[in-house]
Amino acid sequence: MKKILGMGNALVDIMITLESDTILEMLGLPKGSMQLVDKDRSNDVLEALKHYKKSQSAGGSAANTIHGLAMLGAPAGFIGVVGEDDLGGFFVRDMIRAGVDPHMIHSKQETGRAIALVTPDSERTFATFLGAAVELSDDHLVPGILWSGFPVFKEYSYFHIEGYLVQNHALVKKALELAKEHGLMISLDLASYNVVEGNREFLEDIIRRYVDILFANEDEAKAMTGMNPENAVKEIGKFVEIAVVKTGHKGSLVMTGTEYCEIGIIPVKPIDTTGAGDLYAAGFLYGHLMGMPMQKCGELGALLAGNVIEFMGSKMPDERWQNIKNQVER
Repeated sequence: MKKILGMGNALVDIMITLESDTILEMLGLPKGSMQLVDKDRSNDVLEALKHYKKSQSAGGSAANTIHGLAMLGAPAGFIGVVGEDDLGGFFVRDMIRAGVDPHMIHSKQETGRAIALVTPDSERTFATFLGAAVELSDDHLVPGILWSGFPVFKEYSYFHIEGYLVQNHALVKKALELAKEHGLMISLDLASYNVVEGNREFLEDIIRRYVDILFANEDEAKAMTGMNPENAVKEIGKFVEIAVVKTGHKGSLVMTGTEYCEIGIIPVKPIDTTGAGDLYAAGFLYGHLMGMPMQKCGELGALLAGNVIEFMGSKMPDERWQNIKNQVER
């Protein structure tokens, strides 16, 4: 099977369930957004919510996608930076357990953490302290530094990158250039509407030059094109081989060439939407790796997204994964 390499912020998700939206207003966190915060602000949020129930899982958008692909059985690797601390060890062990080959850099800084606040409507809002993750740079992609002279890109056929990295223009451009140079199919998940709004010009440039598969939700697609999902997926499809716009409970839209697909959802009892978009990308990319038609790729994405939202956080228990793999085989 073809192999896929991912690169992104290596974070540990700290999930906190809220009783209402009021606490978001009190903390100054716009609902549904991803806000980058410093260590002190992150600690302040945790302190304000110290009496709330919490759960923890390895996270980060691209890491979630790669983890999901590995759980389906796809050969996968991941590039990221973690600290030499308990959270860093937790992250690496979780990826290895899934079958991911970790190409990790270790830092003296604390491992990054994403505080995910989940409101009763299952929407999540992130306060993210990048910590060690922010140290990932284009310098690490030079042979002899990260790879010890081993050209790791040559070992893969696909490269998946998260939109949260685009604020580091040099890193993203270098990674995409290397992936393209080695003939990899490049997949980008836009990740957050506020990231798109702040980096639109740069995103438009790299999408046209490097990206083959683009994932966006309807807010991100609107931030990119100013259009509704139906028109946005067609507009984006003019510049990439495959455009995907995820529309939440309405499903998703896929555009490739002149082929347009509307993908439905599976019946579920949602608890938390954290990881839904990341796992959709995992299912879709797994289908693409296997040479499936676009409709089936989208259905695999919907299958994984529907399953993960029945659990708190971006991870599912092994027994659910076994059930998913049985459905995929059928």
